[in-house]
Amino acid sequence: MRAALPLAALCLAAAFAANAGDGKIDYDHQDQWQAAHDTAQSPIDIVTHDAAPARDDEPLALSFDHTHAPMEAIDNGHAVEVETHATQATIRGRHFTLAQFHFHAQSEHTLDGKHFPLEGHYVFKAQDGRLAVVGVMYEIGKPNAQAQAVLDSLAHKRNAPHEVDIDGLLPAKRGYYHYLGSLTTPPLTENVEWYVLPAPVTMSKQQVDAFVAHYRHNNRNVQPLNGRPLVRYGG
Repeated sequence: MRAALPLAALCLAAAFAANAGDGKIDYDHQDQWQAAHDTAQSPIDIVTHDAAPARDDEPLALSFDHTHAPMEAIDNGHAVEVETHATQATIRGRHFTLAQFHFHAQSEHTLDGKHFPLEGHYVFKAQDGRLAVVGVMYEIGKPNAQAQAVLDSLAHKRNAPHEVDIDGLLPAKRGYYHYLGSLTTPPLTENVEWYVLPAPVTMSKQQVDAFVAHYRHNNRNVQPLNGRPLVRYGG
């Protein structure tokens, strides 16, 4: 799944910019959402035993640099979103920059039909405009200091942190499932690379409840895979 042609990449970047500016999205009437193309949509149910293992000669690495970055947490009208642009990623040998990350409740992707309480989408952009989204699952467990930093910033609490360490919001195990899909909010633009990490990260119940208090149902329904390759990288 190599990079798209420049024109397609530019169109995708424009669609992403338009999507980022959208206000409220009606998740109760998803059947009315329209996509220019609708055969390679996201999210999907990741059926783990159907995923093909990556070939030995494929680049596997998913690595992040400059994870300690300035941030601004906002409510964009349909999700809790964090604006931060310092974090870099190397994804299968290619360079991307983090544009923003945001949260969905409950998770948009499912693993063997299972939802998680929250899913984070880390939206990375290449220089040619191509998008790669890293999906991270969150479950209830130990408190997460970086999640609290986001919540404190969102609430504009006194002395709220102005920085976040992205690494603390990602799992230690960086194996992932990869497929080619779409944005999960209108305009639902396709040709987006997805990298879904199955190892969950914990937040306390109070932290999960704080995110859910903003948006209890901002997850798109799972979409048919329609024969697309689903590849497993790492453990």
